Amino acid sequence: METEPARMTAAEASALIQAKKMSCEELVGSCLARVGARDPIVKAWLSMDPGHVIRRARELDKLPSKGPLHGIPWGVKDVIDTADYPTTQNSPIYDGLKMGRDAAAVAVVRGAGALIMGKTDTVEFASSGRKALTTNPYNAAHTPGGSSSGSGAAVGDFQVQYAFGTQTGGSHIRPASFNGIYGMKPSWNRVSREGLRMASPTLDTIGWYGRSVEDLALVAEVFRIGRDAAPVSVKGLRVGLCRSPVWPRIEPGGELALTTAAKRLADAGAIVEDLDLPDAFNGLDEAHATIVQHEGGVSFLPEYINAGPMLAADLRARVENTAQITAERLLAAYALADRCRPMLDSLFGPDLDVILTPSSRGEAPVGLHTTGEDVFNRMWTLLHAPNIGIPACFAPSGLPVGVTLIAGRLTDARLLAIAAACAPAIDQEVEARKRRLWPV
Repeated sequence: METEPARMTAAEASALIQAKKMSCEELVGSCLARVGARDPIVKAWLSMDPGHVIRRARELDKLPSKGPLHGIPWGVKDVIDTADYPTTQNSPIYDGLKMGRDAAAVAVVRGAGALIMGKTDTVEFASSGRKALTTNPYNAAHTPGGSSSGSGAAVGDFQVQYAFGTQTGGSHIRPASFNGIYGMKPSWNRVSREGLRMASPTLDTIGWYGRSVEDLALVAEVFRIGRDAAPVSVKGLRVGLCRSPVWPRIEPGGELALTTAAKRLADAGAIVEDLDLPDAFNGLDEAHATIVQHEGGVSFLPEYINAGPMLAADLRARVENTAQITAERLLAAYALADRCRPMLDSLFGPDLDVILTPSSRGEAPVGLHTTGEDVFNRMWTLLHAPNIGIPACFAPSGLPVGVTLIAGRLTDARLLAIAAACAPAIDQEVEARKRRLWPV
């Protein structure tokens, strides 16, 4: 093989496994070698048993293929239950806790032949408190983003082909931007959240990372998000360039990514036009904050009562309602979101195929005390829309920055088809990202 297996996309590795030109053990061995060489710096993993992983790969090599995920290594964010590893929430409250069963999403991919490599580091409870120890693969002085810190870095650093992340605000799409990878946050509740420790039932969504749109689509099919049969061409595609109501918060790296992606799409024949959202959308950022505060207070009440001093101060504050969320304010936030969701859906039609918007304010900030801000993600999460993150460029700092494609609720298959057509135009630095991270 000309390409080291760990460096392959999931789709490339799967094709070789299906053709019996590469074994599951070869692929996993390559990934484990990468983990051994790089994870002392990247620190993506909270728990992994290499011996168990190799044994599982050998078992999979004995079995008939279960499909395109057969033998493909996965990381699982440590707020999602797995049968074979602890689920600690990166909290001292649950250090070493083993649930003994897979979350529904893990069970689906494991049942399709995926090989669970281990649990990836996360911000405490995927919410607030302790940060992951994970560093950005491109520069260890910078954050990989969060709260899906380890998942994003592990895929970005070629340690694993796939990883699960979660999103309450921007915890999945922002790390995709910071780590130079592809990410899919499906429509809300399109993937079962059973076995995920939720901070906000209205918002929390399970997504996955890969290294191409095809990687994302292979997983989507397993979750019964089928392929859209209608052909998509970039030429004539109606793209709404949406700076969103929080545009004053953009940084130069984020603006560069958005303008670069828009120009590349236009050069490929797309019709790129500015998209101004309805005025009602201006209140969604505040509505998101209100819902997060209230629902977090409900979610973390058990820890507050039983392990109060061990619970992060911000999470205790949510339980104590220090933000003074009133019933009227909460009801208004829910009502605004309910009103705006169908308004978003109605934007798509003959005049608009897809929205192009920032994935992050800019490149990954310096320091592990921060994971960056989710200001450019929160609105879309509250709207329950599907998001696909695509790498766009390198900022002057040398760090990658991505953009997001967005469509109406439950049009995930169509968005994947559009993303597959747009990605070759937007992402023109695939090989540059590989060269920067390979070899060690």
